[in-house]
Amino acid sequence: MAHFAKLGNNNIVQSVEVVSNDIATTEKNGADFLNNLYNTSDVWKQTSYNRNIRKNYAAVGYTYDETKDAFISPQPYSSWTLNDDTCRWEAPVAYPDDGELYEWNEDTTSWDAV
Repeated sequence: MAHFAKLGNNNIVQSVEVVSNDIATTEKNGADFLNNLYNTSDVWKQTSYNRNIRKNYAAVGYTYDETKDAFISPQPYSSWTLNDDTCRWEAPVAYPDDGELYEWNEDTTSWDAV
């Protein structure tokens, strides 16, 4: 199955739809099928669960960056920065590698044990 993200204003993902591989033999064929199905002229971009294309699997609220040809999630915290290679947000401090569970504390810009 092929997955397609419908883009709205500012390239924000509005929905993700599934199309049979028999129909979506190309991205254009999949987009044309969806526009015919819904009687629209929306912009659709193919996305992939295994991140084979466009860096990340699209979800509602993600942004499609045309320059990077990637789907990018909303920034989770103001202190996090976007990794240009993976197009994923990274904390300014690495997640501890001690087997414990942590959550991000934006006030202290550190990981707190849970």
